[in-house]
Amino acid sequence: MAQSTQMSGHGCCGGHEEHGHREEHECCGGHEGHEGSCCGGHEEHHHGGGCCGGCGHHHDRVGVFRVGPLETNCYVYISGDDCMVIDPGASGAKIASQLVGLNLKYIVATHGHADHVGGVKALKLAAGGTYLINQEDDERARHASESNPVYDDAPNPDGYLAEGDTLEIGTATFRVMETPGHTPGGICLVGGGTAKGAVFVGDTLFQGSVGRTDLEGGDATILAASLYRLTHELDPTSLILPGHGAQTELAQEIEQNPFLS
Repeated sequence: MAQSTQMSGHGCCGGHEEHGHREEHECCGGHEGHEGSCCGGHEEHHHGGGCCGGCGHHHDRVGVFRVGPLETNCYVYISGDDCMVIDPGASGAKIASQLVGLNLKYIVATHGHADHVGGVKALKLAAGGTYLINQEDDERARHASESNPVYDDAPNPDGYLAEGDTLEIGTATFRVMETPGHTPGGICLVGGGTAKGAVFVGDTLFQGSVGRTDLEGGDATILAASLYRLTHELDPTSLILPGHGAQTELAQEIEQNPFLS
């Protein structure tokens, strides 16, 4: 099932996977299975109820689907009638079916690994939207199935995201921060406007861990530089929304994450 929260609540959570972590971590247990139900309708204590399309214009919300065999966190950021889907790693058509009444503006891949782009093709076919990725990971994404045939290849992107680019979703904005290391084209989305305080980090940073660098294109030295940027350029109260596992706070990771010492 999928879980949703208003931005004031910060209740998203997810699973874990061995592909992206250097260590294993327990799932925070916020949803069941990987096939999404409505991302806004089943946990009324988190928000005002209703399905994704009924959130109105006063509160932004974040929905999360845990998708695919590697339990990737696919996020849906909703502001007014607009939404953005981040890292649809699988189940693209099912994700699209939960966006009724919403304008899907962007489909964003934080990097090009199969478990983060495997659902892009089906989602875009079903719901439209502008698919964006960093150019350094485009080739990897378009050949995703070669590394894991369970996933579809990503389609050709509609454009590329680079350092300093800004995306607007309703009253929210997201600034692109290039954070290579896990892959050459890894990015984070830093929230502004009504998304202030939220940072979608892909597989760059996890609760208690960081992205692995022993896969093709990984580089531990470059990742260390990206992590330095996160810890020194972002507000320590930022909510970290990773590609796998539980959400966390940057200050907590600075204090407790052994890879940030």
